[in-house]
Amino acid sequence: MNLARPEELRVFLDRHGLSPKKGLGQHFLCSERVVRAIVSAAGDRSVLEIGPGPGILTQALAENQTVLALELDERMRVPLGESAPTAEVVFGDALTTDLRELLVRLKKPRAVVSNLPYYITGPLMERIAEVSDMWEVAVLMMQREVAKRILAPVGDSERGAVSVRMQAEFEIRRVCEAPAGAFLPPPKVDSIVLAFEPAGERMPLEMVALVRAGFTQPRKTLANNIGAAGYPREIIVEAGLEPSIRPHQLSLSAWRKLYELCD
Repeated sequence: MNLARPEELRVFLDRHGLSPKKGLGQHFLCSERVVRAIVSAAGDRSVLEIGPGPGILTQALAENQTVLALELDERMRVPLGESAPTAEVVFGDALTTDLRELLVRLKKPRAVVSNLPYYITGPLMERIAEVSDMWEVAVLMMQREVAKRILAPVGDSERGAVSVRMQAEFEIRRVCEAPAGAFLPPPKVDSIVLAFEPAGERMPLEMVALVRAGFTQPRKTLANNIGAAGYPREIIVEAGLEPSIRPHQLSLSAWRKLYELCD
């Protein structure tokens, strides 16, 4: 049984009386190419998988790695027992479950793998980042537009607060693309898989707040945005920046300089 094959996945789901729940944002991956790419990116590490669903990725990951899976949907209890019998499964909400406690149960080195549900991509990605001292790589699938924002370089209009923070804290690489047709049912958007490796530095929360304030209205100047948030506008010039600069034009070092001037 290979659940990454659409025809076999359909038979498996029918046998267990399963259909994707729209309310949980469920779109089951059914692409051998994407599964292989994710497994390869996770490497020879024990894995915390968040949101395994019926076990398409879990099955492949568990062939050579120790897998601990965290699943919200209780309907998946029996299917996961069949698709990935060697994996340990814990049922709970990834937004409230103690991820650190789960990770400590896995031997090092560790990887986190998740097909991020569209409706909680931001909060869940933040929770995974908060425990980055516990893992060596996170292999995360997300909507193409979110991935593009995360990867957006300095000067790109797609660049936002999430770009600055994630690029400051992680080395990021594109693993593969996952078009809508790689899922059952196909979503309305394409996805991209990114791999995150901790850069060894967490952005201070005060700096995170400054960056977010700077991008409040991306089309406005940085001075207008931070001024409206209560920061002194004069730090723009003190940092050696043009008064008319917009937030997406700042390098990470410029953001750090602004943060130091606010301190």
